[in-house]
Amino acid sequence: MVNETFDPILSRMADRLEFKLSPAALEKLAAHYELVMQANPLLHLTGPVSAEEFAERHTLESLAILKFLPDGAKFVDIGPGGGFPSIPCLIARPDLSATLIESKIKKAEFLAEAAVKLDLADRVNVVNRQFDEVPNLVGNFITCRALDKFSERLPRLLRRFSGKQFLLFGGPALRDALSAAHRRFDEILLPNSDRRFLFVVTK
Repeated sequence: MVNETFDPILSRMADRLEFKLSPAALEKLAAHYELVMQANPLLHLTGPVSAEEFAERHTLESLAILKFLPDGAKFVDIGPGGGFPSIPCLIARPDLSATLIESKIKKAEFLAEAAVKLDLADRVNVVNRQFDEVPNLVGNFITCRALDKFSERLPRLLRRFSGKQFLLFGGPALRDALSAAHRRFDEILLPNSDRRFLFVVTK
């Protein structure tokens, strides 16, 4: 059932996007919110947030990568937890497909179940392993939003997926880590934030 509080909040915020979300997509995004909230007490998929914060910080922020994904793109989401940024993007764009690499088994099970409930299962592959243990990944784009010890693990991530396009979410610490790794990147300030960015890392 669509959340009666979340749905109008999301609809109102979505009006500010550069593209339009269909009514069906809005309904599925609200259903994703419900799934995350139901599982959150046990799995800690997100920190404590209001419906408005969830819509802005998790759902709509995730959609920032869409402008960099061409039609039919296949991408890899490292450590998606509750499904960010991959699930909102897959809901918004039926042409996309993704591999979700989640090392925690309970969260990986949640992602697989959510993909079925949201009618995404034919476009989602959930892998319950560490990112550097997964061979032969399909996709030219790597995204990551909330990897544990992100800055510390960044050099391994860059080496593992050398030659891919990286779309990484983070703040000043991630910027410093990218600079230290001598990688060129563009940074895009995320909506309603002064310290969170999308880093588009040059191949």
